Amino acid sequence: MAQTVKTAEKRALRVVVAEDDPQILTLVVGRLRKAGFEVHDASDGDEALRLVRDKLPDGVVLDVMMPGKSGWEVCRGIREDESLSGVAVVMLTGIGERLNEMTSPLYGADDYLDKPFDLAVLEKTLRSAIGRRRRV
Repeated sequence: MAQTVKTAEKRALRVVVAEDDPQILTLVVGRLRKAGFEVHDASDGDEALRLVRDKLPDGVVLDVMMPGKSGWEVCRGIREDESLSGVAVVMLTGIGERLNEMTSPLYGADDYLDKPFDLAVLEKTLRSAIGRRRRV
């Protein structure tokens, strides 16, 4: 008698990338899609928060300085919404390493990278943040 084994279908990790620099946005989105992520992108903070609430992603990559809400404000909005507690947040900024290191955790970010950054490091950092958030 043959035994039927069900395999759990594995969905792609869903992420929102918010970046107001079109070149950086294109590079990040392209890299993450190539790596198998389902990516939704935004060019300002207000749009990013709407997408996060609509798409319920596994992770979010946020530029700090954007039109509308800043990345920090979006991060705070995510952390204040209990239904989004499982969403990992990685901050990107060119405002300076020390400032990013001090402020990102204050707003609830799981990790941060300073610009310029390596796309492979961003992918690794995002996967790691998602993994940590899932274990919480």
